[in-house]
Amino acid sequence: MRSRRELPLTAGLIAGAAFLLTGPAALAEQRPVIDTHIHYSHDAWAPLPPAKAIEVLKKAGLKRAFVSSSSDEGTQKLYRLAPKLIVPVLRPYRQRGEISTWFKDETVIGMLEGLLKKNVYAGIGELHIFGKDADSTVMRGVVRLAREHKIFIHLHGDADAVSRVFAQDPGATVLWAHSDFTQPDNVGAMLARHKRLWADLAFRTEHYSGSTVDPEWKKLFVAYPDRFTLGTDTFAPERWYYVEEHAKTARAWLDTLPADLADRIAYKNAEALAAWALKGKE
Repeated sequence: MRSRRELPLTAGLIAGAAFLLTGPAALAEQRPVIDTHIHYSHDAWAPLPPAKAIEVLKKAGLKRAFVSSSSDEGTQKLYRLAPKLIVPVLRPYRQRGEISTWFKDETVIGMLEGLLKKNVYAGIGELHIFGKDADSTVMRGVVRLAREHKIFIHLHGDADAVSRVFAQDPGATVLWAHSDFTQPDNVGAMLARHKRLWADLAFRTEHYSGSTVDPEWKKLFVAYPDRFTLGTDTFAPERWYYVEEHAKTARAWLDTLPADLADRIAYKNAEALAAWALKGKE
């Protein structure tokens, strides 16, 4: 699994959370963006209170944000404040540090069942699962719950794990976190094989340089215009200060694509996924 660099959360960055909102006219001129990979976990609540977190998302000009958190209370804090902005996704982690253990804990399924009865969710995840671990009892329970509730699975894992999920439920809907950090030909092969697989581009930059889209990635976007979404991945509190920058950068490289394709990647694909998952639930 590819490592992610983290920057120190300095006092200056904390102060930077007190952004002045961009004016409505300026926001209206921007291409809408939906960020499908946001976390608001417990260590972000103090340095970035819920109202400030919502302000960050709005200042980035986001149409919506898919949010999952460790624990789920972080997601609920934001959803209560801005239900039209936040798309809630249920993470099977009670706290940080459960990335490699959650699928061995059979109490997770009971926790998920209880929260799914209590709250509105569009998906389960982001969850980390690789290879044969996707056939574990707990992961099979997640696939079952996603099927029963007609929601997607936001899966951070390899192609083997993704394929095992679809073997369990050929009708599953999976949002592939980071597209597994794999090469475009591998992503394309998976999208061809699994018709209900979407790929998020969170924490990836190799598909563009400045405002120029890499030719191989561009061919992939053209071949599968309905299957890609954007994401920042606020896996640590300091990553929240990249949300606005990421949206701005994404708009720059998307502007070099045909308008309809750019709109699909920017927000329409995510909008369709959210509409399907939340139908009759909100």
